[in-house]
Parts: sequence; C-alpha cells; structure tokens
Amino acid sequence: MLRRLHPEQPDSFAFTPENRKWAEAQLTKYPEGRQASAVIPLLWRAQEQEGWLTRPAIEYVADMLGMAYIRVLEVATFYFMFQLSPVGSVAHVQVCGTTSCLICGAEDLISVCKEKIAPEPHMLSADGRFSWEEVECLGACSNAPMIQVGKDYYEDLTAESLGAILDTLARGEVPVPGPQNGRFASEPKGGLSSLADGEKANAHNASVARALAVGDGIKRIDGTEVPLLTPWQGAGAAAEDVKTDGS
Repeated sequence: MLRRLHPEQPDSFAFTPENRKWAEAQLTKYPEGRQASAVIPLLWRAQEQEGWLTRPAIEYVADMLGMAYIRVLEVATFYFMFQLSPVGSVAHVQVCGTTSCLICGAEDLISVCKEKIAPEPHMLSADGRFSWEEVECLGACSNAPMIQVGKDYYEDLTAESLGAILDTLARGEVPVPGPQNGRFASEPKGGLSSLADGEKANAHNASVARALAVGDGIKRIDGTEVPLLTPWQGAGAAAEDVKTDGS
C-alpha cells in the first residue's frame, strides 16, 4: 500500500520540555555515532504527543538524530504503526481484522465504527473526535474480536459492547480496558478446568491493572505520566532522573 504524508501540515513541531528530556535520555542507550537507532522510539513519542505523525515532526526527529530527512521519512512511511494523517482528538480505534477476530465478529465491529464514527477508515467523525481503521493481527487472538485504542486493548467484544465503549469515550471517560465479557484474562470462556480453586489477588489482570494505574491510555503523552528512568546508566543516574523529574 502506498503511504503518503497528509496534504495539510502544521507549520512546526517541537517536543514538550518533558518529552525532549525523555528523547535525549533515549539517545544515551546507544554508542556514540549510533543515535539513528533511536529513530522509531522518537517518532513514536512525537506521534503520542500530537496524535499523528506530521512532516515537521519527522524533520524535527531527523535533525535531532543528525539524519537526512528522507531516511526518517522512509521509516515513517514503512511502518503502519505511524499515522500519517490526522486522527480523532479523543480516540483512534484500531479494529483487528485478521483471522481469529474475523471469525469471531470483527466485521460487526467495523460496522459499528462505520455507523458511529465515519463511513470510511482514516476519516474523521463529524465532530473530529473519533477515527478508525482496520489493522492486521494485534496478538490478542484468544480474546477475539478486539480493538486497540491508544495504548489499551479492549477484548472479547460484541457490537453492543463496542458501541458502549465509544459512548463512554464520547462522554470524556476512559472505559476499563481488557476483556469485556467478564473474563479475567485469557482463560477458557467456559471457565477454568484446572487451578480453579485459587483466589485472584487483584480485581483485574496485570495488564489492565497497569493501564488503570498509569492512566495514559488515550491521552496525548507529555512526558509526565511516569518517572523518567535510565537504568542502563546505573543506579546513580536513575536516581538523579527521578529527582530531576520531580517524582
């Protein structure tokens, strides 16, 4: 599929001070002269900040890494994880359409997106708050069908439960991610056949609990969500990172 930059672009891009600090910390992972290895995480951070990846953001990252613009553009257009056109200001819904999800009802989920968001993928809703697309396998096959919104997975969906999730997002709330049919994780739908006597230590599985604790599933990332850590530089450096980050 041919991927091009969106015809309408903002005039400029810059990381927030917190994200700039985060990006500079990532560069210390790599030996001198190998900073180009950070191109994907820096592009991803730029997308998390703005919602989509703009030409000014691509050029900003290229300048930061000392790379030719075309080299960074090659990366941005190759990987489908990068959104090259504007997405909904509240949520961009990625519907898995690969085999397991397709068999279990992904087409019903796509129909909901067409009805409640926009008739075509990558098209903004009338209010500009939502967009959607069909994507390849997201790796939650045991909990098909599922969607990804921001950093969070919503699994074991039906058309009705997806509609409820979209309504919750539209109200400015964040739905609890993870299985939506009462399952704790990926156990059989008919219930556990072994280890069934143990009590769950937590109300949610580790992934959902982490998502709820951090709380950055659909927000634009500004660098303040979690402490900035560089453990690869040693305990002293990591402690200093936490101190300077105000955490």
